Amino acid sequence: MTSVPKADPVRLARAYLVRVAEPPAPRLVELVEQEGPIRAAELVRRGAVTGDGVRETAARRHLDLASQDVAAAGAVGARLIIPEDEDWPGWQLLALRLAGSRGIQGMAEPLALWVRGAAALSEVVDRSVSVVGARSASGYGEQVAGEFGYGLAARQVTVVSGAAYGIDGSAHRGALGAGGLTVAVLGSGIDVGYPAGHAGLLRAIAEQGLVISEHPPGTPPARHRFLVRNRLIAALGAGAVVVEAGRRSGAHNTASTARVLGRTVMAVPGPVTSAMSVGCHQLLRSGEAIAVTTVDEVVETIGRVGADLAPRQRSPARATDGLDRVALQVHEALSTRAEHSDEWTAVQSGVPLERVRALLCELELLGLAQRGESGWRRAAGPSARTSPGRCGGS
Repeated sequence: MTSVPKADPVRLARAYLVRVAEPPAPRLVELVEQEGPIRAAELVRRGAVTGDGVRETAARRHLDLASQDVAAAGAVGARLIIPEDEDWPGWQLLALRLAGSRGIQGMAEPLALWVRGAAALSEVVDRSVSVVGARSASGYGEQVAGEFGYGLAARQVTVVSGAAYGIDGSAHRGALGAGGLTVAVLGSGIDVGYPAGHAGLLRAIAEQGLVISEHPPGTPPARHRFLVRNRLIAALGAGAVVVEAGRRSGAHNTASTARVLGRTVMAVPGPVTSAMSVGCHQLLRSGEAIAVTTVDEVVETIGRVGADLAPRQRSPARATDGLDRVALQVHEALSTRAEHSDEWTAVQSGVPLERVRALLCELELLGLAQRGESGWRRAAGPSARTSPGRCGGS
């Protein structure tokens, strides 16, 4: 458990900056890196920034509400964590900086994060997977998401999602049900409680995991904010699992962002007739994602090389698995209902008579053939094995 950081000058400067610039704000992030947060805040207040920095900050630079925002967050049990803190997830968010340096739009790191919950964010996301999908999910999708959330949490893997209806909510509930960790990334202020129907779920997540947002308290939800927060969901997981998604959807957007950030994208196949699985199938067909059907496969995909391997799926063993091709021909020529002579069996199998006689004895020893008064018949299996002495002659 970590203590709530004090509102020091650096924290207050960053609290001011996250309010005056709608994320992502790449030019402001660059300014902070060059000048430091306190100096950058002074320049923004005075209107002394240039270029794209003006566009990002001009409309709100007069809103110096840092102390009020810190107090509002504290009222709901939240705090502001900043890159200068020990629990800042710098390793995970580094992918955003690298993507931005390659000229990919909208990939700037957050200036700070409002966090509700007592755990250390860097520790919570040290081993994590993003689980995303459709809001209007099918029963199949919600069941799979819930089972994945439960199974991942039971394997000490944190489930990161967006707290939306449908797949997100099911994944969070599954993780909570297993007593594991889960992180909800919001597209609104930490105190807004959106969607309203998930207010109780968000409280439970904050108690057992973390609720985070880069938007200051009181910020209402908006479509563009959900798209922006998707980059955080993608960055905070070692991989992203898409359970259900339409052809164009927020989940598909998160998957695309995850690929840009170098994360492994996984997709759950669904019924070919389901509109909610079209996006997953599109990702699989294009090679943008790999198919996963179990928690073990997800853990293997994002786990350590040589460890976390999923158990190999083996086909059920058959009594005839050890037979070669010719012996199998003879065995298949036998009937389970009637007895037939050696000669008849040779004709039906296409195997020479002398070879048939030798193989029938072998099959009897294996419990796969039985000799009766009028000939041979197929046995049910090894349990039907008879005395090997009966093959003493023909």
